[in-house]
Amino acid sequence: MIWRYILKRIIWMIPFMFAVSVVAFLLIQAPPGDYLTTYIAKLGESNELLDQASIDNLRARFGLDQPLYVQYFKWVANLLQGDFGMSFEWRQPVSDLVWERMGLTLCLSFATLLFTWAVAFPIGVYSAVHKYSIGDYIATTIGFIGLATPNFLLALILMYIGVVHFGTDVGGLFSPEYQNAPWSAAKVWNLVEHLWLPVIVLGTSATASLIRIMRANLLDELNKPYVDTARAKGLSEFALIMKYPVRVALNPFISTIGWVLPNLVSGAVVTAIVLSLPTAGPLMLQALLSQDMYLAGAFVLLLSSLTVIGMLISDILLVLLDPRVRYE
Repeated sequence: MIWRYILKRIIWMIPFMFAVSVVAFLLIQAPPGDYLTTYIAKLGESNELLDQASIDNLRARFGLDQPLYVQYFKWVANLLQGDFGMSFEWRQPVSDLVWERMGLTLCLSFATLLFTWAVAFPIGVYSAVHKYSIGDYIATTIGFIGLATPNFLLALILMYIGVVHFGTDVGGLFSPEYQNAPWSAAKVWNLVEHLWLPVIVLGTSATASLIRIMRANLLDELNKPYVDTARAKGLSEFALIMKYPVRVALNPFISTIGWVLPNLVSGAVVTAIVLSLPTAGPLMLQALLSQDMYLAGAFVLLLSSLTVIGMLISDILLVLLDPRVRYE
């Protein structure tokens, strides 16, 4: 039954991704002008002027002299062959630019997701079980502070503390000597050493939100008759809470997988710029500003794919976790 549902969802992904590609391409082309317009404006700022013949040659070389629908179908045809096209601004294959950033982005996203769950789950359970206790008030206060503090501001505070009080540069994901070095065990460990700051910064608001959700959901479940019945049968308090109400209250944790992955890529652009992170967010922003349509389009498609895959994973896990959820 689950396999049939998975297959059905995967089949539906094909027309959905096609529709997303159309919308993404149109949105990228919506602002006035194109990449060449931006490029000529930059040259004008440095007092370099191009004649009309040179502009026409550049437009033909970039393929911008063709109608919009021709550019789109050419792009889609190349995508089906695994070719994302060439980046206008970087003069490199889009796939080279995207994959080197997406690998680090997914690593950071996965570490942030683990941090969020590892912190929010026990605190949320404790706050619900010990309602209105001192620990609950402390967790609630910290949660509200976490929700109210912008990620980039927290990043600046932690960077200041690291530089001023510990004398260490906490920006980026690698030390300078490992920046362009080939991958090795030492470089992986250096990455792990630098992950803690962006993980804390990116995971703080999501953790605070999940703590509140977990607390509210678990409080609803603790007051239901099946909990009193299980307690009356002599089941220990810890086993009762973990086996029944917590299992049902976990649904929000599972359902966040669908949006947390693309959100960490696109929603943390300012934080990534502040921390000098070599992730996908800053490069995507630059591609959108310069109207580098092939590079920006590739990122939009990847974000959409992450959303669809994340929602599929969360739906499957919800079916396995909660027997009330069925897809007959």
